[in-house]
Amino acid sequence: MVLHNRFSATELKARLAAETFRRVTVSFYQYAKISDPKLFRDELYTALHEIEVFGRIYVAHEGINAQISIPEHHFDAFRQHLDTIPFLKGIRLNVAVDDNGKSFWVLKIKVREKIVADGITDSTFDMDNRGKYLNAREFNELSADPDTVIIDMRNHYEFEVGHFDNALEVPSDTFREQLPMAVDMMKDNKDKNIIMYCTGGIRCEKASAYMLHHGFNNVFHLEGGIIEYSNKAREWGIPNKFRGKNFVFDDRLGERITEEIISQCHQCGAPCDTHVNCANEGCHLLFIQCEKCAEQFNKCCSQACTDVIALPEEEQAEMRKGIDKGLMLFNKRKKRRTAPPGESAL
Repeated sequence: MVLHNRFSATELKARLAAETFRRVTVSFYQYAKISDPKLFRDELYTALHEIEVFGRIYVAHEGINAQISIPEHHFDAFRQHLDTIPFLKGIRLNVAVDDNGKSFWVLKIKVREKIVADGITDSTFDMDNRGKYLNAREFNELSADPDTVIIDMRNHYEFEVGHFDNALEVPSDTFREQLPMAVDMMKDNKDKNIIMYCTGGIRCEKASAYMLHHGFNNVFHLEGGIIEYSNKAREWGIPNKFRGKNFVFDDRLGERITEEIISQCHQCGAPCDTHVNCANEGCHLLFIQCEKCAEQFNKCCSQACTDVIALPEEEQAEMRKGIDKGLMLFNKRKKRRTAPPGESAL
């Protein structure tokens, strides 16, 4: 029985590049009570490995959160397997809007304390008491009401490249920080219609329950998040109120929703919404970079990092020893943690 990957990243990426069939990128989640997450994880890994599924899946006592790519010729087998799991039978799959089939190159299934880190310790919090779902058409109708507030429950770097018209940003880079911030931001608007949204629905669903837990009344969340909304808007021929690009947590780092570019290159300020990681492995900063700056800085975030990657690999490896990169994100709204000597100066 295979329960873990046994090949190197280099070999796995080469295999992905050599594939001649199409892959479909999907995401799904479900809040459910899983009594033995480890056993569930091992059984799921065995089944998905057999049909060549790649991706990242988190399993916890509170449910499952998955972002994966599936060989098109195994899609029916994948769906059939989910249907053998009672709480996943007939579950909605969010199919990627802009998919190159290269989103993942290995299957990783991890047991976590929670499927989305929330920092909630209140034992009376109940995920069964959550906000009302809105589909794409209902979202458009309610968002036009002047008594409605739209709250984006994604991180700053996601909001920066794309968001809904008139959406409020909760300016943080972690969901656990955003939950109490959202409550505080809306403390004087408890009777407003509050619509919460995120990428695929998992964060805004929990956020809607958190808001109800704190005494808010008319709380809604966008069913399937931005991904499902965009697919339904296109399918139903209704206006798409999302602007820009939807950030995604896989090798694509984004999927194009509209052609509008609402963000800027973090180095030169030119219109750009392409997220990259700094080519200096000792930095690996996530930031926005245009093609001109990518050429000028050799895909690095700064001249300091450009100088580092020009060094012999052995010297670079020595410089990386003992470095804790932490949460390396470029964020103009707050001071980024100090980078180690010779690294990013953004």
